[in-house]
Amino acid sequence: MKDHKKADEIAVERVQLLTSILAAGTDTGKIRETKAQICQQYGISERTLRRYLDQYKKHGFDGLRPKGKGQKNTPAAIPEDVMEQAVLLRREVPGRSVSQIIRILEWEGLVAPGQLKRSTLQEKLSALGYSTRHMKMYAGGGIAARRYQHRYRNQLWHSDIKYGPYLPIGPDGALKQVFLVVFIDDATRFVLHSQFYPTLDQVIIEDAFRQAIQKYAIPETVFFDNGEQYRTKWMNRACAKMGIRLLYAKPYSPESTGKIERFNRVVDSFLSEAALEKPKSLDALNTLFWVWLEECYQHKPHSALANNMSPETAYRSDSKAVKYIDPEVLKNAFLHCEARKVDKAGCISFEGRKYEVGASFIGCKVEVIYDPADTSELTIEYPGHTPWQARELVIGERTGPRPKLPEHLAPMKAETSRLLQGATKKHGERRTRQLPAVSYRNVGKAGE
Repeated sequence: MKDHKKADEIAVERVQLLTSILAAGTDTGKIRETKAQICQQYGISERTLRRYLDQYKKHGFDGLRPKGKGQKNTPAAIPEDVMEQAVLLRREVPGRSVSQIIRILEWEGLVAPGQLKRSTLQEKLSALGYSTRHMKMYAGGGIAARRYQHRYRNQLWHSDIKYGPYLPIGPDGALKQVFLVVFIDDATRFVLHSQFYPTLDQVIIEDAFRQAIQKYAIPETVFFDNGEQYRTKWMNRACAKMGIRLLYAKPYSPESTGKIERFNRVVDSFLSEAALEKPKSLDALNTLFWVWLEECYQHKPHSALANNMSPETAYRSDSKAVKYIDPEVLKNAFLHCEARKVDKAGCISFEGRKYEVGASFIGCKVEVIYDPADTSELTIEYPGHTPWQARELVIGERTGPRPKLPEHLAPMKAETSRLLQGATKKHGERRTRQLPAVSYRNVGKAGE
């Protein structure tokens, strides 16, 4: 009876794994993506997942129940010394598969070929706490992934990019995919800003980030995944200028970005409804999305919040004061920055044009601060100097006045030559060391 109950529990777990795959319907791309996420999260192979799916389609719930121990061909127990070696092999290299462990045991002569079954060893390793899932859980320092939630608003913001639908916004009405950028508050699940964009680059992150800050002040910390649109030099500079702590998720840790991923799955319901409306422009899609966001998410009770409060109410009723930023500081933080080396003419090259920096900075590497929307003015920064504007080089008929020599480069008057004085001293020391050799031939002669 006990074994039967355990088999039912295992079957229920397997059904839960297959639910998201079956919900994908006939969308091949979504099915492939869902399978990859399940395999990565639960530490099972795609082959095993395929086997579960086939058994469920053929035999239903009973097909997912493991075989009972009372059936025939019950595998023999694994000797204790063999099991110790199997555990040792798994601990040596946590990524070793069960098949590789069995192969090593066979090569070392500890078991006969075909004697040890893969399913049997997998079950024993799991019972002892050495399954692939256990090893992955402890690989990050011995701490399992746990749910977390900050206490106050604007303590932590999440952001992510979601691939959107295709719209006829390309050349000659060609279909072009759009992308959704989302910024969401960790404590209240409140969406600070979200918008569809026609391109996939760092510019869309900058625009969404700026709008979120302008509406809801600056956060203490931002938490992003490792996408190239987030891991940029600009993001590091902007957060440093505004005093925001910048964090990135560890590779292969989907649990850490669970809140934003959960919201992305909620957006799927909007995309299904928007497909019926068939929006023809990006503005039309965003208008529909913002209406849906307000009515179907921001003001809707959220199960993860206290008393099933809505994200809008949770954010507005938070007692923590928000911290707004000075417009000039915000403007400067969202400028771009690139390094350039000053050539022998005191100029730098930027976007195919020459700009005058100053002859005193020849050979130095300066920071160029600029607005991507308007590169007519460049601000130059160099340690120990007040930022200044660089002018575009204009080549005229005359060379123009020679620049004034900086004070620290002006020649100094000297009364004597330190080189000749040092050479004279060195020459005297050398002559002293070069004494004439003693002549033993004349030793003992009269007068000597």
